[in-house]
Amino acid sequence: MIRRRDLLKGVAAAGAAAAFGCRSIPARSDLIREENAKPGTTGWILTGPPTPKGAIRQPAIEGFCSKTSVRPVESIEIRVSTNPPSPFVIDLYRLGYYGGKGGRHVARLGPFKGRVQPDPEVGPVRVRECRWETAEKLTIPTDWPSGAYLGKLTEEQVKVQSYIIFIVRDDRPCDFLFQCSDTTWAAYNRWPDLWSLYDDGTPPHNWWTGPGVAVSFDRPYGKYRQIFDAPLSQGSGEYLLWEFPLAFWMEKEGYDVSYISNLDTHADAAGLRRAKAFLSVAHDEYWSLDMFKNARAALEGGVHGAFFSGNAVDGVIDIRGRTIERVGKFGPFEHEIRKHGDRWIKHGPNPALLMGARSTFPYNGTADWTCTREKHWLFEGTGMKDGDAIPGLVGWEHHGLPAGLPGLEVLAQGPVFSGGKPQNVEYTATMHRNPSGGHVFNAATIWWSLGLSKPPGFQGPSAHGGTPSGPDPRVQRMTQNLFRRFLA
Repeated sequence: MIRRRDLLKGVAAAGAAAAFGCRSIPARSDLIREENAKPGTTGWILTGPPTPKGAIRQPAIEGFCSKTSVRPVESIEIRVSTNPPSPFVIDLYRLGYYGGKGGRHVARLGPFKGRVQPDPEVGPVRVRECRWETAEKLTIPTDWPSGAYLGKLTEEQVKVQSYIIFIVRDDRPCDFLFQCSDTTWAAYNRWPDLWSLYDDGTPPHNWWTGPGVAVSFDRPYGKYRQIFDAPLSQGSGEYLLWEFPLAFWMEKEGYDVSYISNLDTHADAAGLRRAKAFLSVAHDEYWSLDMFKNARAALEGGVHGAFFSGNAVDGVIDIRGRTIERVGKFGPFEHEIRKHGDRWIKHGPNPALLMGARSTFPYNGTADWTCTREKHWLFEGTGMKDGDAIPGLVGWEHHGLPAGLPGLEVLAQGPVFSGGKPQNVEYTATMHRNPSGGHVFNAATIWWSLGLSKPPGFQGPSAHGGTPSGPDPRVQRMTQNLFRRFLA
């Protein structure tokens, strides 16, 4: 077990590296493979008394971090509340494959003397920002590879637990850049009860989709409750639900992957070009106009793209520090424009020009992912023929309406259902090439990663009458074919 005194050695090394201007891990294609050869553990999984079914927050112990992503040698502050007051410890884990265990224990912090931190006042546009005292200011050691890191918070009286989550990023050249969808985690976060971008304060809280609301990263992530009750989401956003199965599989296969936040895509255009391929993962709904501009410039500049996502690049947000506000829709999206009229401030460009297809209306539904172009190289070695389908892989949101881009190919297509009833829309999975030669794949589903792996602790969804069937060798082979082409 790595305790705080051992961590300080890494901090000292980090300070020495900073003195010589070394801010990033050098290019190393074997970094992820070597990292995953280290001893793993399932100790990252919550084992304390569960949050009551239907509840959003866990007041016994909850916390958040001062940044969504942080580089080695930089610092991040961890802020925690315990109600009632209780001593607590923080166990930090990097998530990956690690022999199938899913995580590696990297540090234990504490014990700390817990206290009740105040619920925040309601600010402009309904924002709730916690002004909590810092429990620990952590400087990231230089030997912590990029990845998603969980802090498991354990209060010491009853052993109630919850998570904090942050991303360690680097600046090294890499093969794959895995973009975590944390602006969407924040958008759907209802903590402390009904304070997401979908709550405007008007009963009966029926999924408001207009402007005039904002959310802050400066608060804990409440338990996810959109389509099912997910215990491991207590404090971890949506990462463990839809994104971790892709990371788990990629690190198992030894791919050279580096991780970033949506906020890094927003602020660091040049950083996107250090990768051979950019990955949008799972429920990647909320983008700023700068995110769109930066990602499009990278793809048009020769970076490959894979949108293993559904309903991606849909809501336009303004990002102001630690706050995001929905201000429009990426278009054309006629029904939303008609519904809210000139209340929309911004109407963004057509996301199909970036991805190959875009969100449809109705948004929700499930379907089998059905092959329509069996001779395409994506299907090599899968045995799939036109009409063959992967059960339940499409959901619970999707893309359709393919763009009229030169050479665009529809690889899978079919009708979408909800509760067994047709939604009168179709999903379309597509492939196109940018003039630079870069391939762009649009999987047209949030659930693509669920066809790749089932990590420890994973709880599959059941929504809208459809359920993904779990890891499938055909999805794995298609993803391998895609990555092989990206790396050629």
